[in-house]
Amino acid sequence: MKAPDRQMRASSSPARAWAAKLGLACLFALSGCTALQVKLGMKVYLAQTPVSSIDVRLPKGPAIAPGQKSPLVVVVTEPDGTVLLTEGQGGGKVMWKDLQVTATVVSVNNKGIVSLRRDPRISDGKIGHVTVTAPSHPDLRADLDIPFRYDIDYVSNFSGAAGSSGFSGTDGTSGMSGSMGSLDPNNPSAGGNGTDGGDGSNGQDGGPGGDAPPVDVRVTVQPGSHPASVSALGKQRFYLVDPQGGSLTVRADGGSGGSGGSGGSGGRGGLGGAGGIGSPNGTSGRSGMDGRRGSDGPEGRGGRITVTYDPDVQPFLKTIHLSYRNGPPPIFTQKQVTPPW
Repeated sequence: MKAPDRQMRASSSPARAWAAKLGLACLFALSGCTALQVKLGMKVYLAQTPVSSIDVRLPKGPAIAPGQKSPLVVVVTEPDGTVLLTEGQGGGKVMWKDLQVTATVVSVNNKGIVSLRRDPRISDGKIGHVTVTAPSHPDLRADLDIPFRYDIDYVSNFSGAAGSSGFSGTDGTSGMSGSMGSLDPNNPSAGGNGTDGGDGSNGQDGGPGGDAPPVDVRVTVQPGSHPASVSALGKQRFYLVDPQGGSLTVRADGGSGGSGGSGGSGGRGGLGGAGGIGSPNGTSGRSGMDGRRGSDGPEGRGGRITVTYDPDVQPFLKTIHLSYRNGPPPIFTQKQVTPPW
């Protein structure tokens, strides 16, 4: 008994070692154990790292627009010139939890992502600012101004909702095979006929697309940009567009109709005399008919778009794009427009 016991222990030991390594790898992958990452050289504790200076950058910047996000990268320099970067966009070893970030106008989350809210009234005429400090090195500080840009393509969408898709039809049932006949010359009998397969049911028609509401657009001008307000359904949205590269697209399209459901497949008729050859053979059942595909739902109606613009906007009207599929043509009215804020 002793020899087999030793053999069994010897053969199971590699399995236990493999299981332990696998368990450790799984634990590391699931928990991202900071201590283990530091031990493996993947991360550093800033409190245990000598630092001579820190700097903060916006590598995808230098500016961001309302509604946009952009990652920060902090550069940590050691006294010997070694450079360490933050995790995330920087792909480095410095953990964001070892840093403290304060921001004005913009917001920064715990992963170093800067964001600016969509409402331009928050940022108009201002500059964002970020300050990075390290609690473990209170004498170090990095500051960054973040200007704002408005030369992007904005979209204000009030289009109708798409219709619901129709359900697919059900498949027809297969026919039953005919009963077995007899070829005994003294006692012949015919094979039974197969029954017909069931027809597939028709697919359901798609639902109609939703109608878009009437939309009111008001545009005026201020130096370097033109503010606009777009309202519908009791909601008002604000935009600040730089005409040098920026634009505003307003959509009031009718919702697309839902797709019709596919028809069910007809069942195949059973074969006559499937249990045996009869005298004569039974006939095969008829295959079922395929169901009809459902029709697509009708498109919703587009909304009426009314654009009221200040006379000073006339040279920049090309920056306003309208989409009103299946709706009436827009109405343009020129008159003095008060800035929306």
